[in-house]
Amino acid sequence: MIRALYSAGSGMTAQQMNVDNIANNLANANTAGFKMRRTQFQDLLYQNIVEPGAAAGSQTTVAAGLQLGLGARPAANEVIFTQGDFQETDNPLDLVIQGSGFFQIHQANGQLAYTRSGAFQLDRNGNVVTQDGNMLEPQITIPPQAQSITIATDGTVSYSLPGQTAAQTAGQIQLANFANPAGLNSIGHNLFLPTDASGDPTVGAPGGQEGVGTLQQGYLESSNVSVVEEFINLIVSQRSYEANSKVVKAADEMYQQVNQVVS
Repeated sequence: MIRALYSAGSGMTAQQMNVDNIANNLANANTAGFKMRRTQFQDLLYQNIVEPGAAAGSQTTVAAGLQLGLGARPAANEVIFTQGDFQETDNPLDLVIQGSGFFQIHQANGQLAYTRSGAFQLDRNGNVVTQDGNMLEPQITIPPQAQSITIATDGTVSYSLPGQTAAQTAGQIQLANFANPAGLNSIGHNLFLPTDASGDPTVGAPGGQEGVGTLQQGYLESSNVSVVEEFINLIVSQRSYEANSKVVKAADEMYQQVNQVVS
């Protein structure tokens, strides 16, 4: 009964973290470029009362054994990098990546971070920056007198000037890709940092041989969170939490009965 109390308690703790993860997904249902996380669980240690394969006689062995588990724990909450829906904005600096890849963002501390959110703006110097003012890498600068901005699917940024018919090139956006995007470290602000699990980034032009996707101007990638699916997961997690709490209650009542018999 004591074993049941701790096993069910570990299940309640695991489901509480699962609900926390679901809450974060739902909170970011309208965050551009956000990628949902899915909680994964592991069973804990087992107490081998009779080990499978143990000798049952001089020439026989135990076929199944008797092992009692000690509960569960959350092992990981993997980022699911499925493509989100595209939302048309008609903003020439809004970009969406069709396929794999990340925009490179130059942080204030000099470190490169990576994002799927293509909501860009111009700062006072004409540099393409994120909503937090961090510059896009490589740096793209648009003069203040530019009348229109065009970004091709291969990342080439061009603009037109008053009185000129020929377009001017401001540079080319480069995308980064990772062997294991799920291993990236989320640091908030729609940014990720590489880790040993993700591997080093491979940088290339959109649509190039590096396997990165292409760009589409005037669109944003919506969050890939499915509100309906998250509510279903919330109900399942809540029911599992209730079931574990009932096990705790049942084990406690059995323990009370044993104490009454002993006393």
